[in-house]
Amino acid sequence: MSAKLAVMDTAEIALRLGVAALTGAALGLNRDLHGKPTGVRTLALVGLAAAQIVIAVGNGEGDVSRVMQGIVTGIGFLGAGVIVRGEKGKHVHNLTTAACVWLTACAGMVCGVGEWRLLLVATPIVAVILIFGGAFEKWVHRKWPGADDSKPPPADRGALP
Repeated sequence: MSAKLAVMDTAEIALRLGVAALTGAALGLNRDLHGKPTGVRTLALVGLAAAQIVIAVGNGEGDVSRVMQGIVTGIGFLGAGVIVRGEKGKHVHNLTTAACVWLTACAGMVCGVGEWRLLLVATPIVAVILIFGGAFEKWVHRKWPGADDSKPPPADRGALP
């Protein structure tokens, strides 16, 4: 155990890990309620794991920014695993869920470094986006309809590979 980690008391470690897990669980609950492939357990574990490694490295001899960079990159692969193309290959599904996986890792890192104000400001913004964003998107599409999906895509923009 590093000397710096020993200085952080158990209550502070528990607080950081607990808030990271609860933040992930809240994001997971939103995804669960929308019938998406990630849920409470998955995102709680992502937040907890991100916070855990940031605390361990941040209070030791390691370079936290490099660890955070690795988490952000690595979690992209986990998020990519939930993205699915529609049957015809034109529509992509679960991008919001993938973004939530990534966001959960970021929230976990924020908890790991103890930046509580950042979390307190970001969390309500995230809630507004997740609760009202879908309805807003539908409203915009009704108000200003886009291109007809039945038409073939322009020659320079084929369907998703």
